[in-house]
Amino acid sequence: MKKFTKNDNSFTCAACGADVPTLKSSSRDHCNKCLSSLHVDIFPGDRANDCRGIMRPIGIVNAKKGTQIRYVCEKCGENHNCIVAPDDDFETILKLSAQG
Repeated sequence: MKKFTKNDNSFTCAACGADVPTLKSSSRDHCNKCLSSLHVDIFPGDRANDCRGIMRPIGIVNAKKGTQIRYVCEKCGENHNCIVAPDDDFETILKLSAQG
């Protein structure tokens, strides 16, 4: 069973430099502008992963939990999905959707 740690901090995006605000309704784990993330979690919110590579969005997945962003880590190649946040840039999501 996976653990979830609430960790909703603002940050500066390592990929695009945007100032990313807290999400308030859950834990922020990706940039709401470029949708990139850092590979910092083993379990959501724990910040225990030593990889620290940039997770690039590569597509959109429709799942039971809702629309999710598909990621690949530039450093280690790991893939994972993350739920789309309410304030994510809609144009960027549309571009990812069109990629297939």
